[in-house]
Amino acid sequence: MMNSYTPKNLPIKDLKWDLFVHLIGKANAEIARFDGLLQTIPNPSVLLSPLTTNEAVLSSRIEGTQATLKEVLEFEANPQKETKKYEDIQEVINYRRALKAAIDEMEKFSLSTRVIKKAHMILLLQGVRGENRDRGNFRRQQVFIGKPGASIEQATYIPPTAEKINDLISNLEKYIHSDDKDLLVQLAIIHAQFEMIHPFLDGNGRVGRMLMPLFLYFKKAISYPSFYLSEYLESHRDEYYKTLLDISQNDNWVNWISFFLRVVVEQSKENIAKAKKIISLYEQKKQRITDLTKSQFSIKILDALFVMPIFQSQDFIRLSKIPKASAFRYIGILEKNGVISSNKKRKNKLYSFNKLLDIVK
Repeated sequence: MMNSYTPKNLPIKDLKWDLFVHLIGKANAEIARFDGLLQTIPNPSVLLSPLTTNEAVLSSRIEGTQATLKEVLEFEANPQKETKKYEDIQEVINYRRALKAAIDEMEKFSLSTRVIKKAHMILLLQGVRGENRDRGNFRRQQVFIGKPGASIEQATYIPPTAEKINDLISNLEKYIHSDDKDLLVQLAIIHAQFEMIHPFLDGNGRVGRMLMPLFLYFKKAISYPSFYLSEYLESHRDEYYKTLLDISQNDNWVNWISFFLRVVVEQSKENIAKAKKIISLYEQKKQRITDLTKSQFSIKILDALFVMPIFQSQDFIRLSKIPKASAFRYIGILEKNGVISSNKKRKNKLYSFNKLLDIVK
C-alpha cells in the first residue's frame, strides 16, 4: 500500500525557475490587462455578478455536479419549482455565498486560516453532499483520493495524516503572507500545496480554487476579486489533475507551474473578452432603457437585470427597490421592446435577459 504523502514546507528550495521563466511575463501582462479593465468598471460587483455565478457553476462541475448556469438562475428565480438537480444547484449557490463571505471576512482579518474555514463552512451548508463532513473544521481522520468505490490500496493519492494538517496550513499561511520572486508562480504553488494538504474531509478542490482570486486581491494584483480560472481547468480537467499529481509522485513542480501559467494566459484572454462584452452591453442597455422608460430609475432597472438575469417580478421589485406599480410598468415596457423575454406563464412567470446570458455561458 502506498504511504500518505507529506508536502514539503514552503518556500520550495531549488525550484528551476529558468524552465518556466518565459511564461511569467506573459501571465503577469494578462493579469495587468484584466485589472486595467476592472479599474474602468464603476460597479464590478454588479457587472461581474454573472461571471461569479458561472465560476461557481464550473468550479463545482470539476467536482462532478451537473447543474448549468441557466438551471441555477432559474432555480433562484423560482425555488418552489421541483428539480432533480436540487443538490447540485445548492452546491453552486453555496459556492457563490462562500466566496462572498470569504471576501468580507478577508477585509477584516486578512487572508488567513480563519477565512479558509469560513468559506468551507458556508460551502457545505445544508442540502448538499458533504453537509455532515465536519463543516469549517480540518479533518481528523485519514482520507484518500481514488476512483469511486476504490479502497485505500487502490488510491491515486493519500494526503498527509490529520495530525500534520495544522503545521502544514500554518506554513502555507506564512507563505501566503510572504513575497516570493513572482506572484503568479507563488499562486500556482499555493493552490497545489493546499490541494496536496487536503485539509478538509470534503470541498478541498472548490476552496482551493476560491483561494485564487482571493490571493490576487489580497496582494493587490487585482482591484476586485473576480479573476476566475475554473472554465479552463474544467475543460482541461485531466491535465489539471495529472500535473498536480506529478508533484507528489515525482516532485515535478516545473510541470505544474508551467501548466498553471498557461492557464492564466489563456483564461485571462477569455475573461477580458467576456468582461468587455458585458461592459459594452451595459452601456448599450443604459441608453436603451433610459430612452424606453424615460425614468429616473433607469440605472436601478439595469443593475437588477445584471444581478439577476432570470427573475420573477417580485425579485425585480426587491432588487431594484422601485415602487411596485412602476416596476410592473417597466417590466412590461422592457418585454414589449425585446430587452427581456418571458416564458408567458401567468403563475410564476419568469423573465430572462438573454443578451447577458449569451455572453456569460
